[in-house]
Formats: sequence, C-alpha cells, structure tokens
Amino acid sequence: MEYLVTMTNHVPEGTPEEAVADIRAREAAHSREPAAQGRLLRLWRPPLRPGEWRTLGLFAAEDDSRLEEVLASMPLRVWRTDEATPLSAHPDDPSPAAPGRAGAREFLVRFTRSAAEGTPAQTIDSAVEAEAVRARELAAQGSLVRLWRLPGQGRALGLWRAEDTTELGAVLEAFPQSPWMTVETTPLGEHPNDPALTAS
Repeated sequence: MEYLVTMTNHVPEGTPEEAVADIRAREAAHSREPAAQGRLLRLWRPPLRPGEWRTLGLFAAEDDSRLEEVLASMPLRVWRTDEATPLSAHPDDPSPAAPGRAGAREFLVRFTRSAAEGTPAQTIDSAVEAEAVRARELAAQGSLVRLWRLPGQGRALGLWRAEDTTELGAVLEAFPQSPWMTVETTPLGEHPNDPALTAS
C-alpha cells in the first residue's frame, strides 16, 4: 500500500544551528535505508511560506502500523508531525513508471469529481472510458506519472510532469470529466534526499 505523507518540522526555539545541521545530516544518511528497502519512494518540497519546513513523501508499507515504524525511525521525527493519507490503486495508474520529460516540473493534482445531479449514468460511464484512453496517452507522453484513488467518493491524486502550470492546466481542462472536477494543484520542488535523485 502507498501513502502520501505531509511531514512538518517544528524546531524548538533556541536550538543551535549545529544541532539542526546534525539532524539534517543524519536524516539524509538514514533516508537511504528505507529507500533501498522500497519503503521511501519519493520526497518533494511543496511551496513554503517564510519559516516553514515541510516535506511531502511517497511511502510504501503493508499497513498503517508498518508505515509508522518507518516514520518513527527517521531522525527528524523528534521535531516533526506527520499526516499520512492512504492511497488506493487507480485503474488508470500508469505504474510502474512513465517516461521522463527533460526539464519538466512535477506537480501533485488532487481531483474531486462531482457530476451534476441528474447526469445520466451512461454519460458518466462514457466519460470514464474516454478518460482512461486519455490517461494512457498522457502517460505515454510522460505527462502523467502516477494516479491513485484518495479516501472518499470521486477523489483521486495524480503525479504529473509539465513545463509550467499553464501547460498542466491545458492538459487537465481537456479531460473528459473536466466539467465535473474540482482540481487542487501543488507544484513540487526537488528534495535533496529524494530517492529519484540520489539513485541516479
């Protein structure tokens, strides 16, 4: 099972810079272990306000308790709170991997589908089928990297690559279910401990 984990650090006021640097160094060294075990899949930096220290992580674990073991083993946990969201398999997920796009940025996109009351079931079914075809096309182009179901009806999470938000917006607007979807986009920055970077 996969999880998206929002990890927020709160360094106690007055903590010496040397102590922060030491914890960071130990975290970087430790992250290689769960990555090698297939527990830590990705790490990203989301947009941050001044003074914020937050990371998004994609983890794999058999269940919630095993995930907690992995998170608790990380040195930064002494200053960190974690919020884990379980991710379920999506039928249109292009996993295990999509081709790369040189120079493209990564984005997490949350979708909530809510068709207007009275929309014929056949109309919805046709849009779902057309969307599956479009998802395969975008995966082949390297735009759609991963796709998961989120808890709750009609909710999904996608990992996308695009040059910028303008290109991504145009791609999402062309989806067959676009008129029924509410979309929340999070631009992702590189994290120095991301297994996708350290493995290359």
